[in-house]
Amino acid sequence: MIGCLSGILLEKNPPQVLIDVHGIGYEVDVPMSTFYNLPANGEKVTLLTHFAVREDGHFLYGFCTSQERETFKRLLKVSGIGARMALAVLSGMSVKDLAQTVVRQDIGPLVKIPGIGKKTAERLLLELKDRLGGAETIFPAGEGSRSDVLNALLALGYNEREARAAMKPIPASLTTAEGIRQALKLLSKA
Repeated sequence: MIGCLSGILLEKNPPQVLIDVHGIGYEVDVPMSTFYNLPANGEKVTLLTHFAVREDGHFLYGFCTSQERETFKRLLKVSGIGARMALAVLSGMSVKDLAQTVVRQDIGPLVKIPGIGKKTAERLLLELKDRLGGAETIFPAGEGSRSDVLNALLALGYNEREARAAMKPIPASLTTAEGIRQALKLLSKA
């Protein structure tokens, strides 16, 4: 298994890059989020990789961050989602935006990605809900997590007064997903 490549960036032809590692050129497919963060040709680059063996060939996929690589692997586990579509998702939205989209169960941002229709977006949300249910392990709590919890509660049909009351006892340090869970528990008891 090839888990990481470090070498000289020879070519950039979206979505593929060519990296020279001690005289061997590796063709690596990358999402646009990684592509835009690459150095200029001729400079040193390091990419975390996912190596896939299929009946039609061997493929390397590269990522700047471990969060991108882990999300890519989780996307591949969704039925009907292949590597090209997983790269398209990561090219169309950041890992954090994807996590927030899954938590909110909002198909809007997903259907804007080329190649993803309404049914595919719904399947992604449904299957990623469990796979990214541990979103807090990949997506740490940010400053916007409280507003994300509020927006999620409002999207679920609670009025602003109910949502804010449910959020008061919830610590700000919680992730968005955990904040939503706790708020829903409090609201179900009321």
